[in-house]
Amino acid sequence: MFNRTSIALAIFCAMQTSSVVAQQQEKDTRANTDDQLQALNEKQPIEKMTVQGVRQRLEKAGTLSDSIMKTEVVSSELMNSKNAVNLTEAINNTPGVRVSNECSMCGVKRIMLNGLRGEQTTILVDGLPVHAMIAGYYAVDAIPTTGLDRIEVARGAGASLIAPEAIGGTINVITKTATENSASIDASIGENGNRKVGILGTGVSDDGRTRATLTAQYDDRDQLDEDNNLVNESPSQDNRSFSLRLSQDLTDKDNVTLRYANVQSEVFGGPMLSNTFADGVASSAERVIASFDDIPSDMLFEGGDVRNRFIGKAWETTEWVKTQRDELSLSWLSALNDDWNMTLSSSYSDHTQDSFYEGFSYYAEDTMWYVDARFNYYLNDSHLFTFGLDKRTEEMRSHSSGESDPDYVSDAFDYDVLGIYVQNTWQASDKLEVNIALRFDHVQADFIDTSKPGKEIDQHIVAPRIDMSYQHNDEWVSRLSAGKGYRAPLSFFETDHGVLDASQGFEIDVNHLERSRSATYALSYTGERLSGTSAIAWTQVDHLAKLTETSTGVPLLTQLNSSASVTTADLSLGYALTDNFSINLTAEHFMYSDQFKKSYAIAPVEKRLTFYTDWDINGWELFTNLVWIGARNLSDYGYDGYNQVSSDGNIVASSKKSTHAPSYWTFDFKLSKAINDSITLYAGVNNLFDYTQVNEGESPLFYDKNGDFDVAYIWGPLRGREAYTGVQVTF
Repeated sequence: MFNRTSIALAIFCAMQTSSVVAQQQEKDTRANTDDQLQALNEKQPIEKMTVQGVRQRLEKAGTLSDSIMKTEVVSSELMNSKNAVNLTEAINNTPGVRVSNECSMCGVKRIMLNGLRGEQTTILVDGLPVHAMIAGYYAVDAIPTTGLDRIEVARGAGASLIAPEAIGGTINVITKTATENSASIDASIGENGNRKVGILGTGVSDDGRTRATLTAQYDDRDQLDEDNNLVNESPSQDNRSFSLRLSQDLTDKDNVTLRYANVQSEVFGGPMLSNTFADGVASSAERVIASFDDIPSDMLFEGGDVRNRFIGKAWETTEWVKTQRDELSLSWLSALNDDWNMTLSSSYSDHTQDSFYEGFSYYAEDTMWYVDARFNYYLNDSHLFTFGLDKRTEEMRSHSSGESDPDYVSDAFDYDVLGIYVQNTWQASDKLEVNIALRFDHVQADFIDTSKPGKEIDQHIVAPRIDMSYQHNDEWVSRLSAGKGYRAPLSFFETDHGVLDASQGFEIDVNHLERSRSATYALSYTGERLSGTSAIAWTQVDHLAKLTETSTGVPLLTQLNSSASVTTADLSLGYALTDNFSINLTAEHFMYSDQFKKSYAIAPVEKRLTFYTDWDINGWELFTNLVWIGARNLSDYGYDGYNQVSSDGNIVASSKKSTHAPSYWTFDFKLSKAINDSITLYAGVNNLFDYTQVNEGESPLFYDKNGDFDVAYIWGPLRGREAYTGVQVTF
């Protein structure tokens, strides 16, 4: 029944023992809806037949509408053109989106929307939350692009009806629905150990009621040491993932969809493993961690200068993070009659992190359950009412090497949210559509350490949102969105990986929800060849979380007393010069209040230009991407570092690092050639001009004013030019 899916399963099993590395890319044909089916004959071509499933019929009728707000869509075709291996590569430089690399050792990534911080972004998969609190810091760049249909980016507080905590917005990862029996594989290899393998298998039953999608992806990359001081500026990373999605039409009115995924990631940063250091260790991550003796070296670098050769013990610069996440979701959609339908959904995730930070070990397990009961009532051609209730329960437990200290305070927590919501999608006229939504939530957050009696947060909150769309004429459309949102600051990875020096535990001064207000206006034009959107967005946050430290150096999670705000303005233009050649330009300006600037660990982007072209003719495709980042004053964001310390551990004043981050360009391209309907060859280069901040003379390593070593003086790219080549094969 799933003939070609069996081929994909066989390839996946062979991959477990093979050294061949590849990544799957989707076929150019993409399913427009969730349940469109195509009848195929394996021996000879026959007329294709479209079979409508339950979900497709409701989507086409408009009775599953969720939002009319401005949304950026990253298609599978664009991911393929960018050769995006993972989520962060797929969405980076999308309007309003910034993927921030915030550590040269552990490689932690943050997805920032509308200039807000990464922890204020919510990641959904097929519209459901499967990422717990700590999952947004490590392994976000292990989320594979294999088997993705598209990625939807919605900016603004309360951008999703079920995710009011998304102060910055939501990233909704939409997986591919099977429309035919097929299998494909994509393999590539590149410089600096870049390798990938991706496999996609899809199957459709003879009666069209059962659809299965199977994906598997492996990708890795080596450490990178641009200044040859034997400490990397970019860590090695090994990612593995597997997912299975099953969709079954039980009847003509009922559909059940089940999804399971497993994601694993291992990051090693610090000493270059190809060398031997003062303790005689560096051949493997396991040996380095096992060599920890809690006896620091007198000097880490020759002459005390981070730009010179590393002479300390291997463990003293080691940051190792291993994560694993299991995701499970189940959704039942039932069309009760022509006017009513309901969706009962549940999701579960279990995210574990095992890590070692320069001598401090930390293990955490974060489990989350989410259930949602939603009803849609199609009153008439003008009104669609949606109402429901949901519950989210999250439990994080951690262990670390500092627990033997009697003053140790744990960062473990319980988090519970019970909410009800209602929404009216109103087609006021042929030109005006209005979406009004309201949520009421009871939020409880409790740090469970015995030294923290009572619940830190126990509040009721109302979160309204309105989206309006007005069609001026056939070409011009205005969209206006405004709303409120909230978020509970719970993790010590707020603004920094705050476990670096936590032998005495974690201090907590959190008593309020972060509360936000946001508004966005966008004006769009769609012509025969020219299209464009200009937008401006404003967000204000009260009780913004900030990570500092106590007078004794213990990490302290606290909140700002004053409000902080961000305003963004962007313009996106696209022009089709011919049917096969298009150019696109995006200009963005991010304006942060002083309070927000103080809360960032890494200086965000202030000005950005993105220019990309896509040329496709006679089986050839050339994709180019040019990105310009404007200059910044790093002192606005609290940068204060030195390259050198003296033998007595005091900073050398003359070695103060520059607080001027210059503007710079990066350029990527990919060239593909379709040999036939089944085989495509490709090659490309990322960061063609090899621009990195290290090549500009600025290491991300530094000493602070107290003479303590740190690894995050980052303002520019840390990985230089990397060429790659690969092949895509479709069965």
